[in-house]
Formats: sequence, structure tokens, C-alpha cells
Amino acid sequence: MYKSIVIAAALFNEGATTRAALTKAQTLLDDGGTITLVHVIDEVPGYVAASIPKEHLSARRREVEDQLAQIAKSAQGMNVKTVIREGQPSASILGAAKEAGADLIMIASHKPGLSDYFIGSTAARIVRHAPVSVLVTR
Repeated sequence: MYKSIVIAAALFNEGATTRAALTKAQTLLDDGGTITLVHVIDEVPGYVAASIPKEHLSARRREVEDQLAQIAKSAQGMNVKTVIREGQPSASILGAAKEAGADLIMIASHKPGLSDYFIGSTAARIVRHAPVSVLVTR
């Protein structure tokens, strides 16, 4: 069905949501297709970054790399790439999807809180702005 699927990789629950999306993506992926796991590390404001040791930020990035690598490794028989971005999540995910030539973006959603109705969640922003199909999972 799809040649290139981008999965917005959430790592907060030990990657359970991302692993579930990966399993679902396997059923949607064409033979020889590619899955790209994209995790976005939120930008740290400059005034906060100045007080955080660089070693801490580097260690966090290594943790994310390791977690993504473990998830990708668990997808036996599939071509899985990993991408780590920094910045605004929806824009970063959409940019990674464009670079990967994705024809499907998969993202998990949560039950919206009051703030989501005013500024919108990452999933809602991706649905509104994606030039390709988006599969939102719960």
C-alpha cells in the first residue's frame, strides 16, 4: 500500500506506542518499502539552555538514539531508518516526511486537554498541514 511511512516516535512510555505503530506499519508497507522513525527533541529556550551542562544535553540525545535503535532493531525484516530532530514537533515531523518521500505519516494521539483546543496538538497540526495521508492512532 505504502512505499515510505514516517512514524512520529514517542519514547515517553518506553516506546510502547511507537512499537505498536511499527507493528501496524508493517501490515501497510509495500515489499521493499521504508519506515522512518522520527523523534523530535523539543527546543530548549536559550535562557534555560545556558544553565544546562552540554554533557546533559548530549547524554539525552544518546539516550534517544539508543531507544530508537532498539525499536528499529526489533522490526526484523523491515527497512527502518531513524531520524532525530530538534525544534517544533509538527514542523520537524512534516519536514522529515518530505525528506523521506513519505506517502503516509503515522502519529499517536492523546485525549486533548483544554490547551489543545486553543493551540492544537501535534497530531492535529500534522493532520491539517500534511500533504500526504495521516494515520492517527490511540
